[in-house]
Amino acid sequence: MSGHSKWNNIQGRKNAQDSKRSKIFQKLAREIFVAAKKGPDPNLNPALRLVMDKAKAVNMPNDNIKRAIDKASGNSNAENYDEITYEGYAPGGIAVLVHALTDNKNRTSTNVRVAFNKNGGSLGETGSVSYMFDRKGYLVILREGLTVDEEEFMLEAIEAGADDVEVSDDVFEIFTDPATFPEVKEALQQAGYTFATAELSMFPTVYNEIAENNQTQFDKMLEALEDDDDVQEVYTNAEIK
Repeated sequence: MSGHSKWNNIQGRKNAQDSKRSKIFQKLAREIFVAAKKGPDPNLNPALRLVMDKAKAVNMPNDNIKRAIDKASGNSNAENYDEITYEGYAPGGIAVLVHALTDNKNRTSTNVRVAFNKNGGSLGETGSVSYMFDRKGYLVILREGLTVDEEEFMLEAIEAGADDVEVSDDVFEIFTDPATFPEVKEALQQAGYTFATAELSMFPTVYNEIAENNQTQFDKMLEALEDDDDVQEVYTNAEIK
């Protein structure tokens, strides 16, 4: 994964995300609600613990988190969400995966299709692009203030169970198998590290460069998808320059 730092991508879009913080909280509340339906105790529910960590990383208020958990605990069948993944192509053949949580499949499907079609993209069939992505655990540790050197940290991470470590001047990026992600995260936390990012994510196996004449449409398409209340995550194989 050398040369395709996901952290660079995160940082490059941080300002846009900050301007939509209330929408991010709304989406995380839905994700917490769905996870908490399987049990309200994060110590017994790894999925809930993971999304709570994700919410705290973006400074979501504890009251919002508790409200979403309480809502799931007191909700029987009145509110349910389906998980749906849409696959397609952005202009220039960029592969796109869209993960949604929705209480109305028709509404979400229509909105996603319009976002693709209006911006030079096209939806595909199930499996049309997902084979170009791998699901991995992803941890980021900022290097500022750390005294550990690169080789020492890499050995420490591998001993904790990491599959791979990418090193840059600013961060250590740790990649794990999804099944071992909680154990690796816990081991590194016990070693005294804190995370700028800790999540399960999708990573392209092949990257595709965006042609300059497609960049504007591509950006508009991503914005339309990410603005949709039902869309939780958007993944692409666009190469970040």
